[in-house]
Amino acid sequence: MKKILLIIQREYITRVRKKAFIIMIFVVPLLILGMTSLIAYVAKDSEQLSKPQTVKVIDESRQFTDKLKPANNISFKAATESLDKLKGELKDNEDLSILVISKDYTQKPVQLLSKKKPSFTLTNEVESQMNDIASANTMLANHIDTAVLNQAKRNRVSVNAMEVTETGTKDANIGASMGIGIACAIFIYMALFIYGAQVMRGVIEEKTSRIIEVIISSVKPFQLMLGKIIGVGLVGLTQFSAWIILSVIATKIAGQTSAGPGSFMSGVLTTLQTIPVGQILACFLFYFITGYLLYSALFAAVGSAVDSETETQQFMFPITLPLLFTYLLSVSVLFRAPDSPLAVWLSMIPFTAPVAMMVRIPFGGVPGWQLALSMALMVAGFLFTTYVAARIYRVGVLMYGKKASFKELAKWFFYKE
Repeated sequence: MKKILLIIQREYITRVRKKAFIIMIFVVPLLILGMTSLIAYVAKDSEQLSKPQTVKVIDESRQFTDKLKPANNISFKAATESLDKLKGELKDNEDLSILVISKDYTQKPVQLLSKKKPSFTLTNEVESQMNDIASANTMLANHIDTAVLNQAKRNRVSVNAMEVTETGTKDANIGASMGIGIACAIFIYMALFIYGAQVMRGVIEEKTSRIIEVIISSVKPFQLMLGKIIGVGLVGLTQFSAWIILSVIATKIAGQTSAGPGSFMSGVLTTLQTIPVGQILACFLFYFITGYLLYSALFAAVGSAVDSETETQQFMFPITLPLLFTYLLSVSVLFRAPDSPLAVWLSMIPFTAPVAMMVRIPFGGVPGWQLALSMALMVAGFLFTTYVAARIYRVGVLMYGKKASFKELAKWFFYKE
């Protein structure tokens, strides 16, 4: 145990003393705060950020020209020039577009011509206005009062999602839960890769420099592997803890300095008060630790089996495929249905649970037995992978000049002590 502690101490101190580690502790929270502020600014002033666009309309149907209204920095003008002349103007003007509407516009597609690809805002605005005008024209032709219809459209229903708890009802904050769930999935995915890869690189460096032969003479391979995994894991925990603390402090300072209770940062703070942040952080730390132990043991085994980082690709893809598969599902499917059978099963399997469960938890409603079973399987999972990786590591770490394969790794696993 004393030898393992010495290895942990060496791995931890070596990494936390690096300038890059210290700089990143302070830079990442500032980047998160800056990114959040930038998103808020862009969302608020997106219309002012877009360049003014002029759309000249050639309307052969004579039903749209006078009815198209300026919006989103887009202005409409009836064209007085020919189409060929307007096309010539496009060569020198990126802020000009030509809208060509044929007489039979329902059969022949409407054309929007620009020097470069028109923006989504422009095409969407033109299409939306033309659809509204076409609908109004059809209703007028059938003697339907459009004023009454427009008044009816203004009477929109707003649904406020509420959650019923033992203490009463509260805002469900679906949007915030979705954002936090996806953010947790991304952080877990990145952390397992980053810190697992650090373990693998450390093993490869020691093996190729032949330092490993000296170390193995003093400690057992399992002790070395375990000490390296725990040491790098503590570095990750230190970094994440510092990021969380500094991010909370920065968010509170930004919230206090923001103008008025209706500011963006004030809204963020209010939203966070309605979400079980403590439970989310506790689960995040658990799944980070167990997921890291599970994957880093496999990364260490891969590092022991190769002589350079370029040889790791054949082993890395099968190992990381479950994690990558779950990550892609999390940011595209799982957040839409966090209690679906697919989400439940993925949150139980140890290789996919760190990402899948962190998508589900912010939405609440994860049954206690599912959370307990998932955590128990995670513990069993990392104990199993550590055992398998240790048996491969003890042989592979002293193998040189021989390209390993999965068949070779299986032989190493069954070698007797």
